[in-house]
Amino acid sequence: MSKLAMPATPAVAQNPSSDMLLVQRALAREADAFRAIIKTHNQRLFRIARGVVRNDAEAEDIVQEAYVHAFASLAAFRGESSLATWLSRIVINEALGRLRKRRRVVAMPENPEARIIRFPLNPSDDPERTMAQRQILALVERATDSLPDIYRMVFVARVIEGLSMEETADLLGLRPETVKTRLHRARALLRKALDDEIGPVLLDAFPFAGRRCERLTQAVMGRLGFE
Repeated sequence: MSKLAMPATPAVAQNPSSDMLLVQRALAREADAFRAIIKTHNQRLFRIARGVVRNDAEAEDIVQEAYVHAFASLAAFRGESSLATWLSRIVINEALGRLRKRRRVVAMPENPEARIIRFPLNPSDDPERTMAQRQILALVERATDSLPDIYRMVFVARVIEGLSMEETADLLGLRPETVKTRLHRARALLRKALDDEIGPVLLDAFPFAGRRCERLTQAVMGRLGFE
């Protein structure tokens, strides 16, 4: 297989990390290495991009562009931070650039169909339970989307992606103390947003209709001697 011209592979220590080994393989144009990088980091990068732009389709496009930029400058990766952090920074820069460009053109539109946190919904579940889960999902997503950018990005990194305080600080170029402060503020804002909406949602909590209602009715009727 012919090799395309690529930047020289960066020098590494005698015991290179798994990230560096994967990067070396990618620099050697091994398709499996590129595929492994993409599959390993897709979910985190999408969620981070989605946390900035609040739009599924645009977040996916941002991640694709970020991969292209990252692979074009892969030789610049020195292993000083993890590959995940290095890629995440590229995604954040791309997403923030899109956001700035969008704001220069038009105010950011609302996107009621946006999705951040995905609950495992089982189609075979009781329909009422599934509906309740979807209501909770929509509620959390709206509340998360309502956070100001500087708080939402910290919240997505720390809570949704589960990064440590230090990893989040490194990713966003902040001091750990700043991450802690912004996370505290994000949670307070999120609690308020949920408090404002939780009343109407609770009215539909513990639904007793559909299958459950029919099942109980049939059980009682059966015990009463009716078919």
